[in-house]
Amino acid sequence: MPPSLEKQNTIDDVYRSPNSDPTVVSNEHAVEENYNMIDWFKKCLRNYTNFSGRARRKEYWYFALANWLIGVIAMIVDAIIFDTPTGLFYAVAVLGLLIPGLAVLSRRLHDTGRSAWWFLIVLVPLLGSIALIVFLATETKFERNKWGAPAK
Repeated sequence: MPPSLEKQNTIDDVYRSPNSDPTVVSNEHAVEENYNMIDWFKKCLRNYTNFSGRARRKEYWYFALANWLIGVIAMIVDAIIFDTPTGLFYAVAVLGLLIPGLAVLSRRLHDTGRSAWWFLIVLVPLLGSIALIVFLATETKFERNKWGAPAK
């Protein structure tokens, strides 16, 4: 069959619940290599109530990028319609993406071998935010930990 006619796997075809069959996980991770920013964003939105488990760097950073882009677009729309940069659309975007953002942040910290409580390090002025960025950018810990198998 020509490559153009082959069915492309998307997140809709491969998403499995956390309790899915472990033999499918390796196939899921192989398909994730072809994800784009929208697929990672959709995966985070579908997994928004899961504060356990692990998240790859790609998953976290693509979600953060999409989150930032949505915020900028919402601010532009608010500036055009309401003549203020932080109006209704921005508030809806921030509130709507707050829980999924915290969930993926929690899973990303788990992937580096840290508890999600390490997020509170941002309360330390300046150094806390820098430390959290370093934690989030750290490579995946490839051994199994108390939050599960490696996400990669």
